[in-house]
Amino acid sequence: MQKSPLKIGPLSLATRYALAPLAGYTNVAFRMAVRECGGLGWATSDLVNARGLLKGTPKTMELLATAPGDRPLAIQIYGPDAAHLSAAAQWLEGYGITAVDINMGCPVHKVTKGGGGSAMMCNPDATVTLVSEVVKSVRIPVTVKMRLGWDPTTLSAPYFARAFEDVGVAAITIHGRTRSQGFGGKVDHAGIRKVVEAVKQIPVLGNGDVRTIADAQKMFHETGCAAIAIGRGALLNPWFFTQLKHYDETGEVLPCATNREHLRFMVKHFLSLVQLRGEWFGCLSFRKMCGWYGKAIPMGKPLQIRLGMVKSVAELHEIVAEIETTVGEHLDEPSKLEHAIKVPSGPNERW
Repeated sequence: MQKSPLKIGPLSLATRYALAPLAGYTNVAFRMAVRECGGLGWATSDLVNARGLLKGTPKTMELLATAPGDRPLAIQIYGPDAAHLSAAAQWLEGYGITAVDINMGCPVHKVTKGGGGSAMMCNPDATVTLVSEVVKSVRIPVTVKMRLGWDPTTLSAPYFARAFEDVGVAAITIHGRTRSQGFGGKVDHAGIRKVVEAVKQIPVLGNGDVRTIADAQKMFHETGCAAIAIGRGALLNPWFFTQLKHYDETGEVLPCATNREHLRFMVKHFLSLVQLRGEWFGCLSFRKMCGWYGKAIPMGKPLQIRLGMVKSVAELHEIVAEIETTVGEHLDEPSKLEHAIKVPSGPNERW
């Protein structure tokens, strides 16, 4: 059990559980809905292109949307240019963001081909210099999220962790896979432990394949990490953070949320997306989540397909009413979350 608050720089966090960044999912609508469920100590935004931020492109500015209750919050930026990243970090500091997170973990080709994301791990000297310049450019904490390395022959994360701590990085989040793995294979807890052992003082957040309390306990036990960043596990179970917090405090495992609670959360999330993006684009954004809600709520394939084609607020309410009728007496039963976590498939270059 946690004996003292987790600190990132000068900040003391309420819990040792963080919402990891997931492109296309962890926008302000989802973050705020998850925060209302409780237990979240830290959240990171979708990854944001530093050049896009400086140009003020509409899509980028939408990714930066936040709310008064959306704190503490790190905005994750990416790009290969130190000047752009530093200027973006300064902009975010002026915007009132809690911290800046530098993405060194994204394996997607459209990010790595320009030298950003996990490609930064291929050029150690330049990358450490870049991160140092970003740290010097702002007063707020700067953190880094990275992978174990580019491939199994270049497991450079321990080196980077030591170097980043030396230049003032406040925390490291380490996804326990290499870039070449993508999201396939198992998370390497031993690899994460080497990163934990490489730093002197700053917290290391373990990341990857944590979706149950048992998974979290195994991550803590086998890696020695100070905290855990949770991504897809939160999409499947938004109450995961409060369940983990409760377990830390009491040793008791709370029951899963009910089907009715999941349905209410889904509606809240949908309406928040509509408020954020307008009815049409809110519906388009929501469609990405339908597979996750279909796993949590036993609505049946036909209704899940309809949900994935929703075009208006009125239609969403009609579908919800049909789901309530279909699920019927099972609405107040715990949701069954024994499902595989969907991840991208195929060669990274196609993502």
